[in-house]
Amino acid sequence: MLPTSLLSQLPDDERGREIRRKIEEIRKTKKPGGPLPIIIFAIIIIEALAKGAGSALDGVTFNPMYIVLAIVVLGVILGLRVVTQYQFGVVFRLGKIAATKSPGLSWVVPFIDRMVKVDMRTVTMPVTSQKIITKDNVSIDVAAVAYFKVVDPVKSLIAIEDVTSAIGQIAQTTVRNIIGQFMLDEVLSETAKINTKVREILDTQTEQWGVMVSIVEIKDIQLPEGMQRAMAKQAEAERERRAKIIAAEGEFQASEKLAQAADVMAAHPIALQLRNLQTLAEIAIEKNSTIIFPNQFMTTMNDVQRFMNQESGVKLPGAAH
Repeated sequence: MLPTSLLSQLPDDERGREIRRKIEEIRKTKKPGGPLPIIIFAIIIIEALAKGAGSALDGVTFNPMYIVLAIVVLGVILGLRVVTQYQFGVVFRLGKIAATKSPGLSWVVPFIDRMVKVDMRTVTMPVTSQKIITKDNVSIDVAAVAYFKVVDPVKSLIAIEDVTSAIGQIAQTTVRNIIGQFMLDEVLSETAKINTKVREILDTQTEQWGVMVSIVEIKDIQLPEGMQRAMAKQAEAERERRAKIIAAEGEFQASEKLAQAADVMAAHPIALQLRNLQTLAEIAIEKNSTIIFPNQFMTTMNDVQRFMNQESGVKLPGAAH
């Protein structure tokens, strides 16, 4: 608090009462623990210098060191600055960059230095949907999103006035120019390639502003209704074409296998007869079936008997001429 001896020695006239009133007003408005003694002491000194020692400080005795101490403490308090973890401070001294401040508590010269805090976090910036004409003269609406961060706080302040607005404008222009170089089918199927080209161009242009563009993604593509119907018909026709091709390929492969099987059976007649017997065995699995053997079955039995006899060396009657 202010020394009691200094307050008690104030003159009991109109000027002294006015100084006491101002002190009481400041004491009521200031928070506890604040720089109240310094402010009150500074007011008394200013009043004394303004009105002269004979009117305001008549009979007041104080140590001149109080003045120096008050000025030093007040300067320290007014010069304190806090920079948060995700920020970086740039100090301008009389309009010129003097220093940069890392996160934490810093001090600047009051009334001479000015600190500007720059946010170093990654910024998500949506690129507004806009109408774009593709290379094949189709009008589409494209919306995108860009992610960027400041890597050089000094450049981001002195190289451009509003870095966020500038990146938004140049991102819209770049997306429109790049998509205009592709056909509609390429825009729909090669979005990764388009995203890479847009990001590279933006990163090159914003490097001089102390900004790095990390990601650019196309998030929405709106097609005209007529184009949507045409693409749906095209997709349906394409699916039908593929289905017919697959069915034809299956028939072709099956016919090849059947032709190979026919060649084998022609070279070995007994194979056809064995196939007939296998078919009869498969039919006989269902016991409620009545099987009528065709006339060919007797020929089959004769062929089988002849084959077995040939293998055993026994000749059938009438076989020798």
